[in-house]
Amino acid sequence: MPSKLLQKYFRMDKLPHIWCPGCGHGIIMKSVVEAIDELGLEKDKVCIVSGIGCSSRAPGYMDFNTLHTTHGRALAFATGIKMANPELHVIVVTGDGDSAAIGGNHLIHAARRNIDITTVVFNNNIYGMTGGQYSPTTPTREKGTTAPYGNIDKNFDLCELAKASGATYTARATAYHAKMIKDLVVKGVKNKGFSFVESISICPTYYGRKNKKGESPDMMKYLKDNSINVKALNKLPKDDLKDKIVIGELYKNEEAEYTEEYQKIIEMFRQEV
Repeated sequence: MPSKLLQKYFRMDKLPHIWCPGCGHGIIMKSVVEAIDELGLEKDKVCIVSGIGCSSRAPGYMDFNTLHTTHGRALAFATGIKMANPELHVIVVTGDGDSAAIGGNHLIHAARRNIDITTVVFNNNIYGMTGGQYSPTTPTREKGTTAPYGNIDKNFDLCELAKASGATYTARATAYHAKMIKDLVVKGVKNKGFSFVESISICPTYYGRKNKKGESPDMMKYLKDNSINVKALNKLPKDDLKDKIVIGELYKNEEAEYTEEYQKIIEMFRQEV
């Protein structure tokens, strides 16, 4: 018997999903839905937008206003939706390649504008849907089908990228820390401005096999053992922080929100007319 959460928020006729066994994306999708449920948002007041990739299949399963767009353009479409209807809670679900490679320019400008959109990145460090090519978050020296001898690029810190571009809320959790993802998405939606929640996922099929990371339980254990809450950073020696995943609420700041500032321009124009 499907759970009440499943019946209320998912398109049952579209299930089961297409993700590989052991993929972390289903956990993250569930956490996003739990956040919406905890916030008590009306389904018709929520719009989920995605681009292309494994993560971007999620809106097809979620029973809200949804839009599955072109590769890398989720934030561009989401910006248009938010501008047309500022009352909507717009949530973008995207992958590391979709958001930081072909969609990187849209990411920095959405953050720069501080438009009230919550972006949740399902970061599995690889292009999973198209065959395992390395992505902007694949760690240096790790392998992909397009880097059989190891990737020599320096990988992005997506939260630092979003913060430097102007996001007023950034946070990170992992698929192992499902409740934390839910809590951070709740805070992100509440933030009046551009919110960025990076959710570290796992891809045992391409990233795991190619880099000898073991099976799905091994990869989940790695997330557990190598994550450090941001609240503990100052209590630990620097040597203990090397190659660790820092999780939790990383940055929060209040600034003018884009659609509200745009509305002020409209009011000024009306007064002049």
